[in-house]
Amino acid sequence: MKIVAVTACATGIAHTYMAAEQLEKTAKALGHQIKVETQGALGIEHELTANDIRSADAAILATDIEIERSDRFDAIPVVRVRVQEAIKDPQGVIAKIGTRG
Repeated sequence: MKIVAVTACATGIAHTYMAAEQLEKTAKALGHQIKVETQGALGIEHELTANDIRSADAAILATDIEIERSDRFDAIPVVRVRVQEAIKDPQGVIAKIGTRG
């Protein structure tokens, strides 16, 4: 499965990047492709392209704040979780994709 994700915590520092790392590591271990955009204190990093999103099977939005341009994901199934859930149970978050769409 091909997944895109966005992580963003309230302060945009540690938890944004911890969630991204956990999702990347877990998705790859499960045999999925993933690209994660972070929206943190440094702004948007690893920005997802329109092609990234269009070719994805689903999106994970692990956020504690409103993210920029969330409408980009309107055409694909989206799993919305809190940042802490992505950090503590990334496998469970990825498993939720199968219950969407």
